[in-house]
Amino acid sequence: MVADLHLHTFFSDGTYSPEELAGHGHRIGLSALALTDHDTVDGCSRAEAACRALGIEFIPGTELTAEHRNREVHVLGYWLDPESPALLSRLAGFQAVRENRIRDMVHRLNERGIALKADDVFRIANCKSPGRPHVARALVEGGFCSDYDKAFERFLKKGRPGWVPKARMDIPTTVGLIHAAGGVAVLAHPGLYHDDTLIPEIAEAGLDGLECWHSRHHGTEPVHYERLAAELGLVATGGSDCHGMSKGEPLIGRIQLPYAQVEALKARRPAGRSASAS
Repeated sequence: MVADLHLHTFFSDGTYSPEELAGHGHRIGLSALALTDHDTVDGCSRAEAACRALGIEFIPGTELTAEHRNREVHVLGYWLDPESPALLSRLAGFQAVRENRIRDMVHRLNERGIALKADDVFRIANCKSPGRPHVARALVEGGFCSDYDKAFERFLKKGRPGWVPKARMDIPTTVGLIHAAGGVAVLAHPGLYHDDTLIPEIAEAGLDGLECWHSRHHGTEPVHYERLAAELGLVATGGSDCHGMSKGEPLIGRIQLPYAQVEALKARRPAGRSASAS
């Protein structure tokens, strides 16, 4: 029994529908999967229904952007109540900020002579959580770049003409929001921050787990982070971070987390959550 706990759909910056994602999970033999779209839980009801029909355990979640020591970090929330008023209110605020960020990015590109329209980005995104990948697709569709990777390299990476920083919460606020919605908080892909001294400090805010296995963790990194998780009393978790097709194949299932780790993470859920949300 294995799981993939880091997956995206077209409700944020992925390309799969929730049903397609569940279908892929079923074909590769996943026992459980988590939907972790950026700043939204809108796809969770559809993903839950699709997983139920295929006999897959579904875990509702999201991926939030936080900040620690002026560094952007991502925190995954699992077993969130997708109907929590406080959570939905916060997510709506994040989504509004995302829309404004897109407009700012397009404005900066316009100033450089790139005649992109914000409405074209929103049309491609067709969701409440638009992001840079949608701008990249719009740049390609508009003929301003030959491919997605070049769009990021020329225009959208930090320091490039279209770069606009994200709005970010501090770690205690992020973890508190997840816990208040009945969930558990996991620091995503620590290897991508290139500074392990951040992790113990973040853990002090009440972190529950550490994403040790990730599609961009290589060599000895998974073992290193598994040991660090044990030292800090965190559950070692993992996920592919699949957004759709990547180099001709989907990432879903590339990370196959033993189900025992799902159970260990589930045991960290705040007391009092409804059994119906399991």
